[in-house]
Amino acid sequence: MPIKALFNWSSGKDSALALYKILQNPDYKIECLVTSVNQQYQRISMHGVRVELLEAQAKSIGLPLKIIQIPEMPTMEVYDNIMLETLTEMKNQGFTHSVFGDIFLEDLRKYREDQLAKAGFKGVFPLWKIETKDLIQEFITLGFKTIVVCVNERYLDKSFVGRIIDQDFINDLPENVDVCGEKGEFHTFTFDGPIFSEPIDFEKGEIVYRKYERPKSEDLSNTACDTNTSDAFDFGFWYCDLIKK
Repeated sequence: MPIKALFNWSSGKDSALALYKILQNPDYKIECLVTSVNQQYQRISMHGVRVELLEAQAKSIGLPLKIIQIPEMPTMEVYDNIMLETLTEMKNQGFTHSVFGDIFLEDLRKYREDQLAKAGFKGVFPLWKIETKDLIQEFITLGFKTIVVCVNERYLDKSFVGRIIDQDFINDLPENVDVCGEKGEFHTFTFDGPIFSEPIDFEKGEIVYRKYERPKSEDLSNTACDTNTSDAFDFGFWYCDLIKK
């Protein structure tokens, strides 16, 4: 019997490629997509993609979607409790494994596995340690199409947001930026490819800039966002809004 697993779906390219690979693995049966959404804005956490487009992806993929509502700028304790509650619920439905599109960030993988263990889950990482340059070429060759919806201005300027990832995009990336954006340099929305029964129809909306306020607490390690460096809040993000047709 194949292992009953859920898939942590971000809506972006790494998720899409990881899902493509795990769906071909007879050892696993993916029965649910799980996505965290900013409760206040009803957009995918970090990506800024509207829930309507997320739902359109799940419909085209043909898998049930479970949305986890996350408060704006939660503490790690709040975030971990919400995720543990969700995993416990899924465990009671027979799920035992959780699949991610992570590639090479060791600390992130360890964090995920530690949290999963609390609920009796095991993590699965189909893209783990594959060269990102090879992954992006495979992604394009397979016929996937994805658009950049968010860039971190620490690494990229406004001109990169709203672009389709193709060879020109890859060639334009600065040398210090990973081609898959694995370090959070950019995020994407995948709208076509072999996992979809039909393309996701959308149009580009406005491009907006957002800078997050530093939490009042001096203990930044207690904030469930990327605050690994002391100047994390000195940089903002460019977002390209996508509107479902």
